Amino acid sequence: MIAKEKNDPTVNACKLCSPLGASFVFKGIENCIPLLHGSQGCSTYIRRYMIGHFREPIDIASTNFGEETAIFGGRENLTIALDNIIKAYKPSVIGIATTCLSETIGDDVPMYLGSYVNDRKDLVIPKLVHVSTPSYKGTHQDGFYATINSLIETIAEGGEKTKTINFIMNLFSPADIRWFKELSECYNIESIIMPDYSDTLDGEYWGEYKRMPEGGTKIEDIQKMGRSIGTIEFGNILSEKGGAGEILESKFGVKSYGIGFPVGITNTDYFFSLLESITDTKLPEKYRKERGLLIDSYVDGHKYLFGKKAVLYGEDDLVLGLASFIRELGMIPVVIGTGRKTGLLEKVINEVIPDYKSLNISIIENIDFEDIGRIAQEKEADILIGHSKGYKVARDLNIPLIRVGFPIHDRIGGQRVRVLGYQGTQELLDRIINAIIEKKQSDSPVGYMAM
Repeated sequence: MIAKEKNDPTVNACKLCSPLGASFVFKGIENCIPLLHGSQGCSTYIRRYMIGHFREPIDIASTNFGEETAIFGGRENLTIALDNIIKAYKPSVIGIATTCLSETIGDDVPMYLGSYVNDRKDLVIPKLVHVSTPSYKGTHQDGFYATINSLIETIAEGGEKTKTINFIMNLFSPADIRWFKELSECYNIESIIMPDYSDTLDGEYWGEYKRMPEGGTKIEDIQKMGRSIGTIEFGNILSEKGGAGEILESKFGVKSYGIGFPVGITNTDYFFSLLESITDTKLPEKYRKERGLLIDSYVDGHKYLFGKKAVLYGEDDLVLGLASFIRELGMIPVVIGTGRKTGLLEKVINEVIPDYKSLNISIIENIDFEDIGRIAQEKEADILIGHSKGYKVARDLNIPLIRVGFPIHDRIGGQRVRVLGYQGTQELLDRIINAIIEKKQSDSPVGYMAM
């Protein structure tokens, strides 16, 4: 595995800030408003990225640190912000995420929140969920995982078991989250999807502006997660403190299953076999047919894809799923890169692609786009697969970019990009094949009408 040296500068990082991941999760909770404890610029930065990707109005509150606050602390700002949010939004939950500034000066946010609630015993206060998310300690992935953990630790309860299954999401698109809802209906099972921003970040047209969009995981469902029969958590490389599934298992005895992204045939087969064992339900005919159609597409597309070299970048669990998928196609992931640094990427790649060393694959944590461009050129890559921040590299190298993940801010429809399940894989496969064909067609000196 290649890693940047400790003192090497980062040029155009392949990661985003930790409170952004926290905002993702809080926006997936019903009637919840995210509040960033820090400067106004932090919430503006995050809104810019999320609005550019989801094309939706997104409210993220701020405690609005200034020079005086940065010196003397942000307790008063936090108190004012909470009062204003409760008055203006009437939320059920306020998610408080700390930023680099408030963490650096040492604000004791849990103590502030305890005092706030104690001073207002005569009022109905929404649930206050705090998560520590300084970006100098992690990426948007770390903020995402830490926030799910905090919500479950704060809200989940035990009790008599139900037949419910918990699906703990990763940084999936709203379209992929909707797939889990459809799947639950096909299997006729009750499921809790956490977090669920499929409507809050990809909603219908509003005639009038709504401060709090409808949708999201209900508080009562989070409470019930400690009484479910099982948890399926998506991700091989989660929080350093463990995933939310581990919390539910250790506190409430809910059996937890951690799996990779169901992208490609192998991973999706494993997911459905796991679901079958938990629910004692056979694979519905709908998905059996989708699998057969996907296999047929593998055969159709093999001649275009075999031996093609791909650069994969983005969140580590996404690139792991993509790596497994494109090896099924006969492609070679010459670069597998993530902006996160856990020391675990190569270990998991060894499980996904046992022959990766013989394929001369560069596995890079803490990667930036200067690294991606240089190594992609050295390895004569044919295609990039990742989010929009790789566009300049693709343009400079004159190779196609398949946009997946977050952010997709230079195209419409990023919130509707699917990669999960047999049908999501089918859509991704078609995009990859067509990009390869289009490149070959465009580069031809004569052009041609058929392939």
